[in-house]
Amino acid sequence: MPSRNVNKPNVPDAYYHVYFRGAGKQVIFRDDADYHFFLSLFGRHLSCAEKSSPFGIYPHLRGTVEILSFCLMTNHVHLLLYQAEADAMSRLMRSILTSYSRYFNKKYKRSGPLFETRYKASMVSSDAYLLHITRYIHMNPRYWKRYRRSSLRYYTGHEAPEWLQLERILPMLPVDYLGFCEEYQENKDMLERIKLETAD
Repeated sequence: MPSRNVNKPNVPDAYYHVYFRGAGKQVIFRDDADYHFFLSLFGRHLSCAEKSSPFGIYPHLRGTVEILSFCLMTNHVHLLLYQAEADAMSRLMRSILTSYSRYFNKKYKRSGPLFETRYKASMVSSDAYLLHITRYIHMNPRYWKRYRRSSLRYYTGHEAPEWLQLERILPMLPVDYLGFCEEYQENKDMLERIKLETAD
């Protein structure tokens, strides 16, 4: 039986929480250059202007799919995407994961699959859940407030790269977005304390 969310719904005008990790939970980012290269792949496909290589023009997907938030962890990645056209998410993710795997395998002189499975995607069903997913993604790192490899700082006033399209999500956010995240942290901490206190 296929894993949950591997066989993904594929509808236009929909939000998706996308996630994937290294095969066997292996590290997929070993240094700063790896993180930088991975993010550059979004710019390759989602910048305002088409990008080219010695082999031709990269698929230009701006207007068909948008990245709304991200967090790159050492061995896994979380994204929030909006898909305007059916199959746009698949085209973007296939190109990015293939390109990054080639880069990583060549750089570190390795072979074989880099990622555990195909990426997984869960369709976001409500505005409330959409807001929760943004903070879930941003709070993935332990020290999430100062983590530099997520989109959190772009939610709190820093200028975003052009491939990160926040116009759709920013009007939905609470004015005090950090407070919105901290509230979730307090609830998590309280539930953990209750769990410990009631354990046999």
